[in-house]
Amino acid sequence: MTGNRIGLFTEIEKEIFYKIILSRRDVRRNFIRKKISNKVLLRILTAAHHAPSVGYSQPWNFILIRDRNSRLKIKESFSKERLKSIELLAMDKERKRKYLDLKLEGILESNLNICVTYDHKRFGPYIIGRMTIKEAGIYSVCCAIQNLWLAARAENIGVGWVSIINNKDLKRILKLPSPVKPIAYLCLGYITKFEVEPDLQSQNWLSRLDLEKVINYEQWDGGNSLKDWEGFNQRLTRKNA
Repeated sequence: MTGNRIGLFTEIEKEIFYKIILSRRDVRRNFIRKKISNKVLLRILTAAHHAPSVGYSQPWNFILIRDRNSRLKIKESFSKERLKSIELLAMDKERKRKYLDLKLEGILESNLNICVTYDHKRFGPYIIGRMTIKEAGIYSVCCAIQNLWLAARAENIGVGWVSIINNKDLKRILKLPSPVKPIAYLCLGYITKFEVEPDLQSQNWLSRLDLEKVINYEQWDGGNSLKDWEGFNQRLTRKNA
């Protein structure tokens, strides 16, 4: 690359990119006692900060958390919410047994926690592209989270998204201003290994759908539009055969 021009990627670079995507995992266990260096953390956060955002609003913040007392409070919120989930599964004994066997967070074991937030007031109320779809700001934060996740995977660092936490608890513990909304609570750290399959798949909770089951042509049910997509559909079918 020269100057401000971005060059084309080679076949090897493209293969690496897709390998990173396909080997990304939601990591909740097997963390080791190895600190993420400031240099590596800065690279990961820089990648997150270069995510696309509606109207270039960049509505995210990253709260870096290593303090054990804060993490203990957040772990307590997780434990309370997990109990609520267990109660909802009371009538399905097999599902409940599987749920109890799942490891769903690494709040204390990981080297670093990051809370990613959304500030809808950043740059004022008139954000290009957000006037019609108000949720576009939250979608932008999710893009930053995905950038962070993939950058961490490229650094051989595991990331786990803990969604079983009460947002009111997060706002109180982390002292978030009222307009700021927590979107993701992430656990980062080096791990012993990256699993071949996602945990929830290997533990028979759910399986990945075939790609062809989530693709429609031209409209929801496809109708008679497949004739314009026959070549692609044949390749897709062969891929999943």
